[in-house]
Amino acid sequence: MNIVSDLIHTSPFYEVTALLTLAAAVGLVGMVLRQPMIVSFIAVGVLAGPSALGIVQTHEHIQLLAELGIAVLLFLVGLKLDLKLIRTLGPVALATGLGQVTFTSVLGFIIGLALGLSVITSVYVAIALTFSSTIIIVKLLSDKREVDSLHGRIAIGFLIVQDVVVVLAMMALSALGVGVEEGAEGTALGHIATVMLYGLLMLGFVLLFIRFIATPLVSRIAHSQELLITFAIAWAALLAAIGSQLGFSKELGGLLAGISLASTPFREAIVARLSSLRDFLLLFFFIALGSQLDLSLLGAQIVPAVVFSLFVLIGNPLIVMIIMGLMGYRKRTGFLAGLTVAQISEFSLIFMAMGLTLGHVSANSLGLVTLVGLITISLSVYMITYSHSLYAKLEPLLGVFERRNPFRELKLEEQTIPAGQYDVLVFGLGRYGKALAHYLQEEGFKLLVVDFNPEVVKQWRNQGSAAIYGDACDPAFVAGLPLKGVKWIVSAMPQHDIGVTHEDPRLSLIEGLKQQNYTGGIAISTQHAHDQDILRERGATLILLPFYDAAHQAVARLKKHMESTHA
Repeated sequence: MNIVSDLIHTSPFYEVTALLTLAAAVGLVGMVLRQPMIVSFIAVGVLAGPSALGIVQTHEHIQLLAELGIAVLLFLVGLKLDLKLIRTLGPVALATGLGQVTFTSVLGFIIGLALGLSVITSVYVAIALTFSSTIIIVKLLSDKREVDSLHGRIAIGFLIVQDVVVVLAMMALSALGVGVEEGAEGTALGHIATVMLYGLLMLGFVLLFIRFIATPLVSRIAHSQELLITFAIAWAALLAAIGSQLGFSKELGGLLAGISLASTPFREAIVARLSSLRDFLLLFFFIALGSQLDLSLLGAQIVPAVVFSLFVLIGNPLIVMIIMGLMGYRKRTGFLAGLTVAQISEFSLIFMAMGLTLGHVSANSLGLVTLVGLITISLSVYMITYSHSLYAKLEPLLGVFERRNPFRELKLEEQTIPAGQYDVLVFGLGRYGKALAHYLQEEGFKLLVVDFNPEVVKQWRNQGSAAIYGDACDPAFVAGLPLKGVKWIVSAMPQHDIGVTHEDPRLSLIEGLKQQNYTGGIAISTQHAHDQDILRERGATLILLPFYDAAHQAVARLKKHMESTHA
């Protein structure tokens, strides 16, 4: 064992190779056990850290790849952000984000005092508990194809508000450290003011870049796909580095880089080509996070850690649901968005480590927050992954979180649909769904399309077609659909990667239709041929296999063309 360990540590290349091998092995075990991959990757970090196998020795290499992964992730999030959307969701994002931060910090401080922590330690722990992990949440929402859903967009909105609070808190702490070192009373406030000025200047630069430079520059670069991807990564890293240098986070710098290119016509191409790189680099983020956990500090903190963890897992979602309910959103939207704040962030550990460096808190306090992080991150991953099943079980208890008139979502669902019956309802307006709807309309069918992205629904309505916003996983929504006389229900919704038997929106749709005694045909699309038997058993009448069907049609056309050519 020592020989292997010595060999691994002779070169960073061998070290990274060992980490990738360990990640593949643990990931395979996790997949067999049906565990989310994030949990497997955090486990890899713990196993590779000093408390277990001790593989990670050259932390700077792992940290470099982790920071690049974070920059790429937030860059891709920024690419998906629409400035109009930010303005639309601004009030709910601001109210929910600040409300959750205030609630968590105040009540967390009281719980800390009740558990016997000192005042300064309670302040640090309370602030640390307010941070939720944007990286983990965006990854989970991306895996579930829910980034563009209403609750996904709201969640990202208030997570951005949280990120701003994180930046301000860490700037204040960093400036306080500078002030302590220099012995100057006005240093902290002066440093914060300077960083805010830099932030405004950078924001102004990004707005000017969007207005005058982004589209012409990217249009020129896009002539070479290789150069386009190289430019995108370089731009994300550059603005992340500038953001870090100017005193705010790499995360916000990377986010601004994505926003600056979001208005260009090439954003979808960039997203498609960088997604795999993002997933690979994020492996090192989770390894870096897990390898920094010192398990020896955790034993004496189990009871307070459990108390704080329950507070984060239950209290944070509750305050989000209360605020969103008061603002006119449905209980389901509030519940799904609220689950995204049921954990603490990697920044919580960094924040506590800064306090330890300044001598404000002890190593035991860092161990406490570390254990809370392990518990809440692990459990919240399952809560978010299985959010729809969890909602179905708790739905009877959640009526108190919804106003009698949830006006904001009712406004989204305002019907501009002509009166009468529909022949076909199509769920999902992705590339395949749009094509299906287009050809069905050409064949003369009276069509109603359904999607959970309000912007896509608006675009479809603007083309003069009947469309409605809604979520196929919501039984109440399915119950309100005009199903009378409908001959076919067609699902072109994407399924996420946790398997057809777990929270598949297509299966939720089938069950909802059964509850309404729908007797027409149900056509379900899938990219995986092995899903067919399960889908048929659950009630699908026809299985659509886009790739196989397209290939079959292409062969038929080729054969017809060949016969006509040789005739």
